[in-house]
Amino acid sequence: MAGEREFDREQLRYLGLLAKQFPTIQAASREITHLQALLELPKGCEHFISDVHGEYEAFLHVLNSCSGVVKEKLRDLFGTAMTRAELEELATVIYYPEEKLADLRKKVEDMDEWCSIAIHRLVELCRLVSVRYTRARVRQALPADHAYVIEELLQTHREDPDQRRYFETIIASVIETGQAPALIAAISTVIKRLSVDRLHLVGDIFDRGPRADIIMDSLLAHHSVDVQWGNHDILWMGAASGSRTLVATVLANCIHYNNLEVVETGYGISLRPLSVFANEVYRECDVSRFAVKLTGDSAAQYSEKDKLLSARMHKAITVILFKLEGQKIMRHPSYGMNDRLLLDKIDYADSSVVIDGKKYRLEDCDFPTVDRADPYALTAEEDAVINQLTASFLHSEKLQRHVRFLYTKGSLYKIYNGNLLYHGCIPLDADGGFLTFNVGGKARRGREFLDWADAAARRAYYLPLDSKERQLEMDFLWFLWAGRNSPIFGRDRMTTFERRLIADESAWAEPKNPYYALYNDPAVCQAILREFGLEGPDSHIINGHVPVKAGKGESPVKCGGKLIVIDGGFCKAYQATSGIAGYTLTFNSQCLRIIAHQPFAGKEKAVKENFDITSKSQVVSNLERRMLVAGTDEGRRLQSRIGDLRDLLEAYRAGAVLEDHSAEE
Repeated sequence: MAGEREFDREQLRYLGLLAKQFPTIQAASREITHLQALLELPKGCEHFISDVHGEYEAFLHVLNSCSGVVKEKLRDLFGTAMTRAELEELATVIYYPEEKLADLRKKVEDMDEWCSIAIHRLVELCRLVSVRYTRARVRQALPADHAYVIEELLQTHREDPDQRRYFETIIASVIETGQAPALIAAISTVIKRLSVDRLHLVGDIFDRGPRADIIMDSLLAHHSVDVQWGNHDILWMGAASGSRTLVATVLANCIHYNNLEVVETGYGISLRPLSVFANEVYRECDVSRFAVKLTGDSAAQYSEKDKLLSARMHKAITVILFKLEGQKIMRHPSYGMNDRLLLDKIDYADSSVVIDGKKYRLEDCDFPTVDRADPYALTAEEDAVINQLTASFLHSEKLQRHVRFLYTKGSLYKIYNGNLLYHGCIPLDADGGFLTFNVGGKARRGREFLDWADAAARRAYYLPLDSKERQLEMDFLWFLWAGRNSPIFGRDRMTTFERRLIADESAWAEPKNPYYALYNDPAVCQAILREFGLEGPDSHIINGHVPVKAGKGESPVKCGGKLIVIDGGFCKAYQATSGIAGYTLTFNSQCLRIIAHQPFAGKEKAVKENFDITSKSQVVSNLERRMLVAGTDEGRRLQSRIGDLRDLLEAYRAGAVLEDHSAEE
């Protein structure tokens, strides 16, 4: 018949597979109608968090509050019907339902009445946050044990007297059977899940703070999340891949910051091999430069013997680290880091070292395991210790589960709904051009280099453990962690050697890549966005890594709003520098908003006193018109799906694919 479309073999093969999902014209038409309706809904809220550095209590609070979105919705709904104290109490219930309800039982006379009122209010809030979703999407968000009850409460129209009695009977029955606390917790979970459609973790989950593993557990349970790898994430990914150098780095960092709980308790890794070795070999050594950082009341918890052992362990693993790093640098001349070979530059006669042509006095050069004729060679004992420790990282089931998640959900950068997300920087030269790296037998720059580096990071984990190729890629993971102008490190050098052994702080400088001096230039930001295929007023760069010195007046909003830095100091170790306790970002259908957070006083205070993080928000960018799902990446995927379904309809009507009505029966 004239005008009939012809389908080639490959098209028919694909449409035949699609027909198994939608076996009739009616089924395909129904799905097209459903998807077209989805395109007209407002886009969901995106939540951006960066540089949490193991501070799990502050992270979980920000996650539970959705950076203030939950409380904002409560004010919109109940601002005139509830007192401020009541509103803050209900917000705390949503954040921490089990803990807050346990606290309220000690204070409230009629807990049944309190629960009845709370359920009414929570259902209203749940209705409000669910309006941007289809019933099917809301149904997916409901916890299985309470799905039926919550769905009935959400769908009942209480204006009708009969339906109102039905609604009240459900709540009364829930309270009578003792299920009110569980239902309150379930509705709270739904509210939090529907308040934020997508979580973006823009790097550095690990190190500094106490329990990165708890943060990772929460991310594994999150309904929709992606991660842009930070340098501290790559460090742990490399250690879990079997890099001895990065295992040594992880342990040196954790000992230095008195943060071994995540290693020993979180991931079940025993440090006994290191402690025995350090106590034997470094017993008579000066370890004063390797004293562990103890903050607040923590110093009083440790005896002098404990502190001495920690310092010995710190020195022992750091010397192993210096040797292993030197071996990597010598194996890879292309890294251009021979100037960072420093063990062989030590003059033991006058306790000094020459760095970049300048002589520095060493506060410590008592290294019993360093062979002056071959300073980068491990002793047999050091080799055995680092091999035992590396095996423990490789066999930690929980660590491996977490790292697999980072590889599955993570990447060096992400393009999402018109924004470019990355942790560190896009390495630039002094003139603002993309810096060239010679890797994989080719000169690469900009997006091409990041794509190659991303693939190399994956090969370091997934290639056979004993293969030469995997060993080479694990070396590259170390380069990403500490290499000159690495995109997630972004500095000329990492001065661990200088900080541990030289008192002159001028030697500690770690010059930043020119990116950080140029990212206020609109031409530079536009060039970066174009490199990743993004243009237009609604495209932004969302960046972590370098703390914003808010206390000194620095703004996280750069380049006229085209670039936003959201590392403001989640980690307590950085808050003296930043002056605040972190930035987060939200992006809903109407605007992009940055939120500055003050330090979190802890979960216990939050539960008992309804304490919330003091936050201040600022709109970075208002959209000209409300963004619908049709304008998002998901919308484009849905539109492509609609196109495929229209092809299937055409194939059905042309007889090129046959309907199967029995499949719908």
